[in-house]
Amino acid sequence: MSASAASAWLLDREARALLTRLARVKPFALQEPMLPAAALSARAQTAIEDFLARARRDLRRQILGYRAWLASSEGRSAAPEQQHRRYIALRLGFNLMLGHVDLFSDAITQRSEHELGVWLAGLEVAAADALTVPGAISDPPPVVCYLDRGPGGAIRRARTRLPGGGDNPVAIIRIPRERMIGSGVASSLVHEVGHQAAAQLALVASLRPELAAQVRAGDPAWPLWQRWLSEIVADLWAVARIGVASTLGLMGLVSVPRRFQFQIRNDDPHPAPWIRVKLSCRFGAALYPHPQWRELSALWDAFYPLTGPIAGPTGGLGLGERRLLDALRATLPELVARVVAHRPPALGGARLGETLAAPDRRPEALAGAFERIRGDAAQLASLSPSLAFAMIGQACFDGRITPEAESRVLAALLAHWALSATIAEGRMRAAQRPALSAA
Repeated sequence: MSASAASAWLLDREARALLTRLARVKPFALQEPMLPAAALSARAQTAIEDFLARARRDLRRQILGYRAWLASSEGRSAAPEQQHRRYIALRLGFNLMLGHVDLFSDAITQRSEHELGVWLAGLEVAAADALTVPGAISDPPPVVCYLDRGPGGAIRRARTRLPGGGDNPVAIIRIPRERMIGSGVASSLVHEVGHQAAAQLALVASLRPELAAQVRAGDPAWPLWQRWLSEIVADLWAVARIGVASTLGLMGLVSVPRRFQFQIRNDDPHPAPWIRVKLSCRFGAALYPHPQWRELSALWDAFYPLTGPIAGPTGGLGLGERRLLDALRATLPELVARVVAHRPPALGGARLGETLAAPDRRPEALAGAFERIRGDAAQLASLSPSLAFAMIGQACFDGRITPEAESRVLAALLAHWALSATIAEGRMRAAQRPALSAA
């Protein structure tokens, strides 16, 4: 047997083995047990299954095409190196497809965990609500949430390219496990939702030119503000949707040792933790004026004072770092004013701050509403999820709810949102099902 013939025989077997393993990659609907209330929304499940089904079909077609080529005179006479090179491309494609399966599997497998699956489904309802702002986003994508270790959240935005090709069919949000369940989970969730919203409204692209003049002027703060725009806009979105709950959650997230608090790294898209909290307070004051933002900002100063000895092994600032921090503090009011007054093309000329700010999220409105319902879970459940999150966060800051009660109420709300969405979806499917005609 010639080398080409032997190579073709062996590689054909390998291609058949790929087909066999590909056939064992089943739809999630056939292999993931979960309570109905913990299941993905129909939109999310359909989008994921359709995406993976297309990937399996494309790969199967490529493998069958490769086998047909190997059996042809051209393939049989090709050099073993060429035959093998084409097989390697198929195998890489197979592994990329499995990577996509694993990406969604990590988010779906947790649905079978007791209570957790239902809470995740409730978070997805809350995420969809936080993403929906009247006059802003008309076509929000499905959202899938999952928990993972680590202090911070993350998002793989919908309609972005996945490794190896293909657009992500859903927004996948990773929530820090340590935030389940307290109002801090709302802060992480809605910040990540803000990234998806910013992408859909092209906020970073439209804001960047507005800061270009300041960058060219040579002030050292403005290149940093421009580099951090994505995180800045996401923090603005979170404050707008859930008020002080966002800032309190952020303070908990970035409460790190002093030596890390003022670090400005070239490879980090986030502002330094200390300045990020100050920025969140400024956004709150701009959208929902109230003395509480000054109180929070002063408290943050007390946690990480800049006065007195700041150098040394405990994590102080060098002279250059202090000057840069001073430049950021000096330009922070102008940055906030520019961002809030920004008129993105996607909003048809409306100011960003005016579009996002909601009268029912003002601190006094939230406090008054919470006092009227006295934290009753049933009445909280009648509100939109983002408003309920905002109200509970405000109650936490005002000392009107204990951490223990907060956790119980949030767990009940997440379960309620998940169950309500499941029932509503079931009714919608039943209404769409054609009636059986009488025999």
